[in-house]
Amino acid sequence: MTARILVVDDVPANVKLLEARLLAEYFDVLSAADGFEALAVCEHHQVDIVLLDVMMPGMDGFEVCERLKENPRTSHIPVVMVTALDQPTDRVRGLKAGADDFLTKPVNDLQLISRVKSLVRLKTLSDELRMRMETANSIGMDDLLRAEGKGDDVGKVLLVDGRASSQERIIRALNPIAEVSAMSDPQAALFEAAERSFELVIVNSNFDDYDPLRLCSQLRSLDRTRFLPILLIAEQGADEMVMRALDLGVNDYIVRPVDANELVARSLTQIRRKRYNDRLRASVKETIELAVTDALTGLNNRRYLDSHLKALFKRATVRGRPLSVLITDIDRFKLVNDTYGHDAGDEVLREFAGRIRSTVRGADLACRFGGEEFVIVMPDTPEDVAASVAERLRSSVESMPFVLRSSGQALNLTASFGLSSRAIAIETPEQLMKQADRALYEAKKTGRNRVVAAAA
Repeated sequence: MTARILVVDDVPANVKLLEARLLAEYFDVLSAADGFEALAVCEHHQVDIVLLDVMMPGMDGFEVCERLKENPRTSHIPVVMVTALDQPTDRVRGLKAGADDFLTKPVNDLQLISRVKSLVRLKTLSDELRMRMETANSIGMDDLLRAEGKGDDVGKVLLVDGRASSQERIIRALNPIAEVSAMSDPQAALFEAAERSFELVIVNSNFDDYDPLRLCSQLRSLDRTRFLPILLIAEQGADEMVMRALDLGVNDYIVRPVDANELVARSLTQIRRKRYNDRLRASVKETIELAVTDALTGLNNRRYLDSHLKALFKRATVRGRPLSVLITDIDRFKLVNDTYGHDAGDEVLREFAGRIRSTVRGADLACRFGGEEFVIVMPDTPEDVAASVAERLRSSVESMPFVLRSSGQALNLTASFGLSSRAIAIETPEQLMKQADRALYEAKKTGRNRVVAAAA
């Protein structure tokens, strides 16, 4: 896992200490000595997490956090306040300012790294959704995501707690902001979470004969609950459980004795974040697809490819990550149309698209480029891995006939593949596509039914 972390502290020794801890985990680290510098860095650089001191001259951390969250360009960046302040009122103030967590100095190394890794995973998801939103804006669909949704409506919370007395206290604390359903049976709660539309699950670790992390793991493994925020209530000093919980994908935690104001603040943060991501996800799924999907194959179309490839290329360049592009088409496809008709040709294209879907990975972008030509964009993928994906797809086309539903005729077809990967000499996505197209031409020229990689 790699990410760029901004450390903000007016004491150089504190900056060096945090920098050393983060560099040991292979994070990229930036630093700022005050709030004004921090705001400028976030405005002009790619920042994934901000570790923010509170007590600084000129502008304290609370104000810095508020300004970051008010700015649309920086509001998505998770903020962790790292400070000597240790009162519940300080934590609540930080959370209300928009902070995602509040760590007290001296910070436990494992707790810090676990929290940073957890927030990086969450930000990666939000970044992908935001990037797709920006793609929609760039193709003239700016108004899709302006609806504010539920705003500050009462949230729907599932509380999993083994003791009736603590259930009552938590329900009472959350009553102003949420409608709480409480259950004491973790397995029954898992089914309840999958069947109903909750916005937060709170798991109390007070069970006598059950490991609460098992429930957290199961919630993360089900499709219906994969993106459902989880807030863990842990015992004071249960650092190992908290770190394991964050590694499993738990979004946040609070320790006993539970401060009611802090519980409300943390719950509101998770509910609002889920609503924001839900709006992005719904817009991508329900609206953008209508404009950027190829009607015949169901894959993304060239319009979407042209816009999204630019964003993927820029991200790969900024982060120094690999990016591969594969262009493929069906060999002698014109003969299919001429012999069996265009309806048969459409059947073949739909089946070919289905084989592409079953072969590529979830993060890959598969598009119909035009006619019988398809493009697969593979983020974070070096050339050798992309070549393996291409070879699997080539083999699946060659080894399995295309059966026409209308006549039952089995067609033995092949496909050719051109591959290119981002290199220093490639400065634009257009150059990357041109290299892949040349490699495809070489594959056709040298006998078809093969994968050819562009020369570095």
